Amino acid sequence: EAGYWPLYRFNPEMAEQGKNPFTLDSQEPTGSYREFLMGEIRYATLKRQFPEVADQLFEKAEQDAKERRENYKNMAAK
Repeated sequence: EAGYWPLYRFNPEMAEQGKNPFTLDSQEPTGSYREFLMGEIRYATLKRQFPEVADQLFEKAEQDAKERRENYKNMAAK
């Protein structure tokens, strides 16, 4: 829901048939990435102990997840 775990498949046999072997199964995220992170004890603990550092890391992780999703979408569209 938040885009933390993108679901995809890669089937090399499809390439042999001239089709795109990469399939993106995940839908567009509908939930908050930050809320998902705060639901994980390891990230909530980091936020409590080092709030400024955690905010920077969470922002970077969210941006990376968005970029990764865009890359996956581009790969699936080929």
